Amino acid sequence: MGATKGTESLGKGYVQVYTGNCKGKTTAALGLAFRAMGHGLRTYIGQFMKGQQYSELEAARMVQPYIVIEQYGKDTFIHVQHPPAAEDVDMAQSGLARAKQAMLSGEYDIIVFDEITTAHYFGLISVEEMLDVIASKPDGVEVVFTGRYAPQEVIEAADLVTEMVEVKHYYEQGVKSRMGIEH
Repeated sequence: MGATKGTESLGKGYVQVYTGNCKGKTTAALGLAFRAMGHGLRTYIGQFMKGQQYSELEAARMVQPYIVIEQYGKDTFIHVQHPPAAEDVDMAQSGLARAKQAMLSGEYDIIVFDEITTAHYFGLISVEEMLDVIASKPDGVEVVFTGRYAPQEVIEAADLVTEMVEVKHYYEQGVKSRMGIEH
């Protein structure tokens, strides 16, 4: 029924998906983790296709064991290629196994599969593997999938789906990624 070391239990636990082509999906998952920490709940965040230094990594180190982040990717952006590079597939598959292990461990109340739907889009993770995560989710664990291009099958299997829609973005004026805001 989720982590036993927290002060509260989630009860059932649901499946959430944060998708869309706008900024904010990972940030929303981090906000959920931060809120959960306020109730003594523990969150594991597995970041697919990410190996770069992001500010949330430093922040998570400050609040361990409540929020733990591990990355499953190179320190460069993935480039679209078909078929995908074997190294990218191997890192994503190892990460999937690690995140599933965390989900089943009983140590965490929330498991965030960050950028998993984007990893699917790039051919690193299958729809069947994502649906298997959902099917094997323990009752007391909340699961969150983030990333662009969430497949319809995952959307249908989820309990909550939020789509981030870009209305306006300062990138259009040439603003680069800023430390502490986007990076």
